Amino acid sequence: MQSSGSRFTRRRLFGLLLLVLIAVAAWWYWTHRTSTETTEAGKPAAHGRRGGGNPARAGFGGSEGPTPVRVARITAGDFPLYYKALGTVTALNTVNVRTRVAGELVKVAFREGQPVKAGDLLAQIDPRSYQIALQQAEGTLATNQALLANARTDFKRYQGLFAQDSIARQTLDTQRSLVAQYEGTVKTNQAAVNDARLNLDFAQIRSPIAGRVGLRQLDVGNLLAANDSTAVAIVTQMQPINVTFTLPETQLDPVLERYRAGAHLTVEAWDRGDSKLQASGVLQSPDNQIDTTTGTLKFKAAFENKDEALFPNQFVNVRVLVNTLKQVVLAPTAAIQFGADGSFVYALDGEEGKVKVRQLKLGPSDGSSTVILEGLAAGDQVVLEGTDRLRDGSRVEVVADPAEELPSSPGEHLQGQGGTGKAGRAGKTGA
Repeated sequence: MQSSGSRFTRRRLFGLLLLVLIAVAAWWYWTHRTSTETTEAGKPAAHGRRGGGNPARAGFGGSEGPTPVRVARITAGDFPLYYKALGTVTALNTVNVRTRVAGELVKVAFREGQPVKAGDLLAQIDPRSYQIALQQAEGTLATNQALLANARTDFKRYQGLFAQDSIARQTLDTQRSLVAQYEGTVKTNQAAVNDARLNLDFAQIRSPIAGRVGLRQLDVGNLLAANDSTAVAIVTQMQPINVTFTLPETQLDPVLERYRAGAHLTVEAWDRGDSKLQASGVLQSPDNQIDTTTGTLKFKAAFENKDEALFPNQFVNVRVLVNTLKQVVLAPTAAIQFGADGSFVYALDGEEGKVKVRQLKLGPSDGSSTVILEGLAAGDQVVLEGTDRLRDGSRVEVVADPAEELPSSPGEHLQGQGGTGKAGRAGKTGA
């Protein structure tokens, strides 16, 4: 019998031999394939097939042909200089309307969300108990007014008797004191009447300001207490309205300089996406101190908000028009390149079909256009697309914008397509 060690040795040898055979087969297959591809590549083109290489790559960026590019023309015009910030819409007045007297809520006189004027009825408290209290106060007043009138009559009679030396002075003085006592009582009774009448007026809950009422807080039938914590309604003034925002202290000098000179700086409120202008207003006032934690100063702008596009507590993008630069050179921001030597553009070099690198000195930018302080003039043409394949002196071919090649009318489209319109039939006849 063979030992287990000899069987293990034969298995190892067999495995090594199998790996060598696989390696030899792979080497033979790879060498044979490479030589075959080399032979086929060296044959002349036949049966309409072209030789090796990438035909699309040869004419795309090689030195043989010009590079296709899109260009834009440099213009001159006014450039509004804006400072941007984040702002919050704040109402001038917001009132939580509460009842000032206790009673049952018997009527809600407003619709949720409706505009109201100052003094408009919002709700009604049951007025019967206050009407009774007013009648009681008026009755007490009438009684004491009658007693006062009688005391005054007696006082005049005592004055005549005292002049005739028919009564003592003490009697006259006592009557005079009684008249003064009734006069004080009548004043107290009149105040009670006024208080009862005021409570009766408070039973009608009215809007203290003009604005827009919010959602209803209480329903009919609820028992209310004076100065209850739950408001009957919330009225917010919508016109005019304010927007508060902050600017960093590095941008304060131009704004404060114009504000102190009496200029009315325009402030624009844009939506959260910064794509739609919602309202335009005027800078109203700055705060009196800079926030040390953020290094910013708070400002407030006033907006008429006639269409009520702005709502209290709304977040908006604020643009403050600081100045307007007159007749400056403007270039598309997309055409400006940045390199080790600074900002530059590829400008068309006359009629030679080549581009030339021009170094620039830039001014402010709004994202789409940039003010050019030095390096370009109005009327120059700069490369807008295709700059990644250009060098100084590269040959270019200007490609028209596809939008410019669209027909301006349906008739031109039919004529260009050889359609059934009159223009298309005339073109065919002429041909």
